[in-house]
Amino acid sequence: MRIGIDLRCLASGRRSGVEEYAVGLLSALFRTDSEHDYILFLNEWHREAIDLSWAEGFSNVSIRKFRIPNKLLNLSLWYLRYPKLDRLIGGVDAYFMPNINFCAVSAEAKLFVTAHDLSFRICPKTFSWKQRMWHAFVDPKGLFKRAYRVIAVSKSTRDDLVFRYGIASDKITVVPSGIDARFHAYDRNDPKMSAVKEKYGLPYSFILFLGAFEPRKNIDAIVRAYNALRRAKHPELEKTALVLAGVSGWKGGVISREVEHSPYRGNIILTGFVEDEDKPAFFNLASAFVYPSVYEGFGFPTLEALACGAPVIASNSSSLPEVVGDAGVLIDPHRPDEIFRALESVLLDRKLRTTLRERGIARSKTFSWDAAAKRISRLFDTAASPEVSDVLG
Repeated sequence: MRIGIDLRCLASGRRSGVEEYAVGLLSALFRTDSEHDYILFLNEWHREAIDLSWAEGFSNVSIRKFRIPNKLLNLSLWYLRYPKLDRLIGGVDAYFMPNINFCAVSAEAKLFVTAHDLSFRICPKTFSWKQRMWHAFVDPKGLFKRAYRVIAVSKSTRDDLVFRYGIASDKITVVPSGIDARFHAYDRNDPKMSAVKEKYGLPYSFILFLGAFEPRKNIDAIVRAYNALRRAKHPELEKTALVLAGVSGWKGGVISREVEHSPYRGNIILTGFVEDEDKPAFFNLASAFVYPSVYEGFGFPTLEALACGAPVIASNSSSLPEVVGDAGVLIDPHRPDEIFRALESVLLDRKLRTTLRERGIARSKTFSWDAAAKRISRLFDTAASPEVSDVLG
């Protein structure tokens, strides 16, 4: 079978959740599947070449690069349903999109689309008007309805697709994401830990949030919970800082103001952008990782923290309970007092921290890119043989 794969989701050059998913899944797919021929579609306009070294060296993988102005391509795909992307890359039996985008394929190609979340539908106020307009024109609901199969990264996302968009449940396959091997527990005295600690000015003891600074991540609730923790005046926690790591997204200034108004702002560290290779050290060095996001389709940072042995405090909503399970403390993201109590319990109870560390590392091992790739490869087979029983769930 010839399978086309849309790599436009890598065009931003950032390693966000979608990019992490695409690179992790496709790397495993090419490494474990030699039966299908993969043709990759990439459109690079006004950008330096994207690093595709992870996709090179496989005899069954080829790359088709184009330099079509993005706005022109998107307009043509939206208004004219042209060009047919499967034909543009030489014709394929199936066309896979690791994320939603403007798309047009011919009737001969079965369309597979991954749905990461419906945050743009469920939490529209956390998106800028430009982002909302982009989603309106892409028309995710229509895209999912046109697709031959939809891949959901969590049961939560599958349920959202069914109840919010009316997508038939038997058309959706849940395939949980995996985790990169670079996320694992290190010895705290490892030279890599010391180097990252010095590079970002990290204290010995700190509570960590790592992710994009945007309203949906609920970072202001973390600051308020930290304020309450400091007001409690536990002698053991006098030197425990709060580290907010990541870059400011839309309305990120709201978080900055919350920090500025904190009476403990001298103990709140904003690191700015964190290099990908440095992230494992952050999780390993943290006394606790807090992720009270109001909505997530999967939540990579929580899984990465678990794999590194950081005690995790996360929301009890959307997909996060599926990822964390009993390996972390789940809280109501709308209740800063719950975040405060969870922090108090984790930071003051060494036995609890040890238990969470052991459970987290064990749970993270149940998420595998190789396992995800094998399931999706089997799913592609149904495009050639629709009569094949699909037991992927």
